Amino acid sequence: MNPKPEIGSITWCDLTVPDATVIKNFYEKVIGWKADPVSMGDYDDFSMIAPESSKIAAGICNAKGINAKLPPQWLIYITVENVDTSAQTCLELGGRVLIEPKTISNYGRFCVIQDPAGAVCALFKPE
Repeated sequence: MNPKPEIGSITWCDLTVPDATVIKNFYEKVIGWKADPVSMGDYDDFSMIAPESSKIAAGICNAKGINAKLPPQWLIYITVENVDTSAQTCLELGGRVLIEPKTISNYGRFCVIQDPAGAVCALFKPE
């Protein structure tokens, strides 16, 4: 993730699936990414490393823990000024909050919303 993302920019993406290990193998072969395990306690999610730059390109996550309510999908993270305010505005405008605002230490605060048309994204404020 960019350390100082611009408000309104898409700054990260994760793929959430029932079995991240199987799908990370798929993307390693199809794209050339290399998986770097990220311990989530009793299972691993994965940072996917770009082959030429060795930078983290995306995440592949299991639909467990904080991701348990997410369907299989690529999820973009959009940087906002204030996650709680944006989540409340989403509700006021007819959207839904699928994952309530949460803080992840050393990263920042996020939530997952669904707009009135049904599209899903995460809102993110870096620490």
